[in-house]
Amino acid sequence: MYKYIIRRILVFIPMLFALSVIVFALAKAAPGDPFTTMLDPNVDREVFEERKEALGLNDPVPVQYARWIGSAVQGDFGESIVYNGRPVMDLIQARFWNTIYLGLVALFFTIIVAIPIGIYSARNPYSMLDYAATGFGFIGLAIPNFFFGLLAIYFLSIKLGWFPPQGTVSGSEVSGFQEFVDRMHHMILPGITLGLASTATYMRYMRSEVLDVLGSDYIRTAKAKGMTDHNVLYKHTLRNALIPIITLMGFEFGVLVGGAVITERVFNYPGLGTLFLDAIINRDYPIVMALTLIFGVFILVGNLLADIFYSIVDPRIRYD
Repeated sequence: MYKYIIRRILVFIPMLFALSVIVFALAKAAPGDPFTTMLDPNVDREVFEERKEALGLNDPVPVQYARWIGSAVQGDFGESIVYNGRPVMDLIQARFWNTIYLGLVALFFTIIVAIPIGIYSARNPYSMLDYAATGFGFIGLAIPNFFFGLLAIYFLSIKLGWFPPQGTVSGSEVSGFQEFVDRMHHMILPGITLGLASTATYMRYMRSEVLDVLGSDYIRTAKAKGMTDHNVLYKHTLRNALIPIITLMGFEFGVLVGGAVITERVFNYPGLGTLFLDAIINRDYPIVMALTLIFGVFILVGNLLADIFYSIVDPRIRYD
């Protein structure tokens, strides 16, 4: 196991290098530069040219890439061009945990809703709840996150007043345990919105896999030996049915972080998603490149965690 993890980590190095090249190339191929939106006819254009020269934007592309990747390896992604020269890492660290907490809330909502309903639908196929779950699954996959988020804000925040429509806390005077409760209250709506499509997907996968496993020969053998339905379900069925779910969760680890861009914008949630979107709009390429690289790392780490969990759920899998 440990040798396999080390090998996978070593494989990450060329993958990260390739990812960094692609990210840098796409940023340089994009039209315009960070100063395009700042041009003022009352300001001499030489001022902008001097700033570009000071930032090294006029250097050859290979030189710029070598300088950027060398600093990135040390955790230094340079300074923001739009945010008054603030270090990129400071901007990311200020919002990093907001996005992580939101992703965990979305994943928690997905697991506690999708897996139980998927199991029940498989054990009671063609029941009313099974039809309802199937309908919810199709609706969840069909409705875009931003549209569902707007509906949630309108009905649950504006009309009913159950949840706050935006932000992370009600005010700076909130502290201690009250602040924790307040933050959780603010994360419910964006968390449900972010996890909607995943919940629908997991529910359908869970139903399909449990139905498939329940029809296996070894399940019929276990029942013939007198095992209760509870033991058959939790000791034999779930262990095998969860394998494809773990595959999805590996990808979900990176998707929830990178996919929160639209959700965070709808709820005005100060996370990496809103920072990323603002950086794209303002052509703040140091932030765009740093966040794109971070999102890629999350996806790679998620795949590694999925492989590790494989061996825990299915003892037949060995990586020696």
